[in-house]
Amino acid sequence: MQLTFRHRARACCLAGFLGLASACAQARGMEDLTAATPAQVDLAVARELLGQARWPAAVSELEAQSRRHPGDAEVHNLLGFALRKSGSLDRAFAAYRTALRIDPGHLGAHEYIGEAYLLAGRPDLARQHLDTLRGLCGVDCEAYRDLAAAIGRHGR
Repeated sequence: MQLTFRHRARACCLAGFLGLASACAQARGMEDLTAATPAQVDLAVARELLGQARWPAAVSELEAQSRRHPGDAEVHNLLGFALRKSGSLDRAFAAYRTALRIDPGHLGAHEYIGEAYLLAGRPDLARQHLDTLRGLCGVDCEAYRDLAAAIGRHGR
């Protein structure tokens, strides 16, 4: 059987994930972690595409993942991110709202939808998500700091 590039990439990501998980577990004196969920493997592929700023490919991959893992908030959050970066703001909002419907406390989705609201010229709605982040994780968490900085830059 010939593996496609996508299958080889997933296999490599899974191997890397398992190796890292095993090393971390061993360092903590825990048992070896040898199982990754299919969603974790899929996200590794998507994160690689996002890291390379390959927005259309990431959108395609994450749309497929959203069909395979419809209840995974992180899949929808990353889909929103890829859509926003590719200029599809309306579709990005839909993906972020899905992520927040699945997990109302998803820090990344609050941060990213806030950034999308800034692009849409709605800093008032971005500030609402900043307030939500303050309640969820305080002012010292990364999502809060990043959205606060984006709002500050937007106000200049």
